[in-house]
Amino acid sequence: MCNRRAVMEKEPEKSVKGRPETKRANPNIDGGWAWMMVLSSFLVHLLVMGSQMALGILNMEWLEEFGQSRGLTAWVSSLSMGITLIVGPFIGLFINTCGCRKTTMIGGFLTSLGWVLSAYATSVHFLFITFGVTAGIGSGMVYLPAVVMVGQYFQKRRALAQGLSTTGTGFGTFLITVLLKYLCAEFGWRNAMIIQGAVTLNLCVCGALMRPLDQVEKNWRDCMEKISDHKEISGPTLLDNEDGKANGVLHEEVKNGTATVDHETSCNKESTINEMVTKDMSKLGILKTVTRMTVAVRSGCRAWYSSYFGTASLFTNKVFVAFVFWALLAYCSFVIPFIHLPEVVKLYGVSEQNNIFPLTSIIAIVHIFGKIILGYLGDLPCVSAWNAFIVSNFTLGVSILILPLMHTYTSLALVCALIGFSSGYFSLMPVVTEDLVGIKQLANAYGIIICANGISALLGPPFAGWIYDITQKYDYSFYVCGLLYMVGIICLLLEPCLKSKNELSEKSNASPEV
Repeated sequence: MCNRRAVMEKEPEKSVKGRPETKRANPNIDGGWAWMMVLSSFLVHLLVMGSQMALGILNMEWLEEFGQSRGLTAWVSSLSMGITLIVGPFIGLFINTCGCRKTTMIGGFLTSLGWVLSAYATSVHFLFITFGVTAGIGSGMVYLPAVVMVGQYFQKRRALAQGLSTTGTGFGTFLITVLLKYLCAEFGWRNAMIIQGAVTLNLCVCGALMRPLDQVEKNWRDCMEKISDHKEISGPTLLDNEDGKANGVLHEEVKNGTATVDHETSCNKESTINEMVTKDMSKLGILKTVTRMTVAVRSGCRAWYSSYFGTASLFTNKVFVAFVFWALLAYCSFVIPFIHLPEVVKLYGVSEQNNIFPLTSIIAIVHIFGKIILGYLGDLPCVSAWNAFIVSNFTLGVSILILPLMHTYTSLALVCALIGFSSGYFSLMPVVTEDLVGIKQLANAYGIIICANGISALLGPPFAGWIYDITQKYDYSFYVCGLLYMVGIICLLLEPCLKSKNELSEKSNASPEV
């Protein structure tokens, strides 16, 4: 190992002396501007996902204002959260066409617009359009690029970076809940939504921080080339002196009358030529921009179409298909405790202790530490990110199944702590997805995953409520959702069988070429 390192250290020196092209590591990979990506993604999770987890405050205000049923009013927050995730595949098209930076800035403006327009709502159905659809689509345009950019900037510390960035959800749940409570008490819910819309406009700033990685690499290469070429530049002063002498001779000739020029005609000719050139340049500039936009749209649409429906479709990867089935069954089990746990607390008679320190707060706090710890473990060379992902999912499924069996606050708190820690697997989701499909397909693949999560989040809570209406108990809701979660985990456990078949087919295809 020492000899290899010594050889690697000597190779760059030889290349510099021989002046061949050398590839230098980009300092912004796993460092430098990459940590600004983590900060930007952290703020996106804080403002988008944190605000959605705190919508219970506004839900109570909407119930009092419009006097509609709880089920109908709850669809406002369900639509917002569901559409944020469901639009993932279509946001992948925007990313392929416009890039992450422009997509995020447009989404930040739409999210802020949805909050402000919702302040003027006259009915719950008005909120369906302004908050559920408009703010939901805007949040989806912000959320997916935040995850993709962190994956592009990190290679060695991907899981840890994703874990740190996604902790913004937990912090946002606390901060925005306190903020909305204060604003609703002081200014009313309508003014509170206007103020929150102004705060949400900072998502455009987060998008401005998402510098494309190819542009960063190009700037780094140009900088290194200038530094290397600067050493080879020699003799500019001699040329300058010769030019100076030539100019001096020319001036002397002009003074002596050897060269005569009609200044008025030359000025008129130059002005007309300059006007024609500027017009032609403006036309060429417009044509170039239109051509670039057309090419970008076509290439983005082709890449998006081939990812989903072409020969290189993601759905030809059987392991990825199993991963999608897991996502369809998983997210509802994570959302249900946040929605139905307060009612369970009332039924078990531990409301007084829950008011002192809510069980949902325990889930949120431990969730932050779970993301960081699982992200750190996922980056260790001795730990498989896929195995850590499966173990955390299994722990979460078991915790949801045994939660109805706990009838004291202490036991419920312990189970909620397990739910919060094991749900930290969200920091491993982008890493596992990238390992399955590669970095080039990460945007489209992760869009499909969060779309499946969105469908699960949209249908899961009403399904649990429907079970309660039939059985008049929340116990069966947790049992059914826990069993569905276990079915999703079985799909993940099929990974070795599906992967071995894919590897055998690849080897058989590669053998004739050899």
